[in-house]
Amino acid sequence: MSHLTYAEAGIVGLIQGVTELFPISSLGHAVLIPALVGGQWATDLNVSAANSPYLAFIVGLHVATALAMILYFWRDWLRIIGGFFSSLRDRQISTADQRLAWLIITATIPVGIAGLLLEHLFRVVFSKPIPTALFLTVNGIVLFTAERLRRRSDASSAGEDASVAPPLNRQEETEAAVLADRRLATMGFKQVVLLGASQILALLPGISRDGMVTVTGMFRGLSREDAVRFSFLLSAPVILAAGALKIPDLLGPLGNGIRGQVLVGSVLSFIGAYLSVRFLVRYFSKSRTLTPFAIYCMVAGLGSLIYLAIR
Repeated sequence: MSHLTYAEAGIVGLIQGVTELFPISSLGHAVLIPALVGGQWATDLNVSAANSPYLAFIVGLHVATALAMILYFWRDWLRIIGGFFSSLRDRQISTADQRLAWLIITATIPVGIAGLLLEHLFRVVFSKPIPTALFLTVNGIVLFTAERLRRRSDASSAGEDASVAPPLNRQEETEAAVLADRRLATMGFKQVVLLGASQILALLPGISRDGMVTVTGMFRGLSREDAVRFSFLLSAPVILAAGALKIPDLLGPLGNGIRGQVLVGSVLSFIGAYLSVRFLVRYFSKSRTLTPFAIYCMVAGLGSLIYLAIR
């Protein structure tokens, strides 16, 4: 069984926490970075290798990432969870928080089923460096195309993004979140099934879950900021469930000898995720675009592809 050093665990943990929330694919980076570094990294950190603890490790880091998101959005999750239980108590869905809770649950079902059925197949077939580099490039193209189309739409309309004043402090940010959730709660269940199903593409390493939800939401008429927020709300339960499913693996034989490394990686993943979501909330509140992330994905994907092909 391959080993996992503290240096590998710390670096991968920090990268996982950051890239999970940026629309640049955490799984894609988890596959590409060891391949680009080469040597022992390529041996130790091989997602598709049989009986390797690496996949269980990086998916286990999702628990730390999800906890960071829940901590940052704790006020929002209290409202949403309260809405869920009040809807069960009242046996009706009447408030925005109640409706949003059920929309999130509905949107989570497609990717949950697909993950259970297809995760192993996708990992074995596609979690190789060259296909991952290709998918990362495609992810960038999709983000770039979405922004170009959105820009044309804004040019022929009032440009709703430009009319929203960015929040200046945490209180204003909380108030803006409540208003955003009221807008999101007006979505239909068919629409959120489509948004949730877009996450299935993220089973392909190099394709970003948050990126696909955001782009799909923009194509379905959501503002960029609301689409990003819904992608964050969807991410927490999905990545928490994915991480929780791998915890038994880390507690079993696959975790022998690496549990200290898992702890180090999880702490850094938590810190990276918390700082990332804090940055991204403020970034998108100022109506900034997906274009920088699109350019990064295209450059990193094509650069990795060329390097791996000629090495």
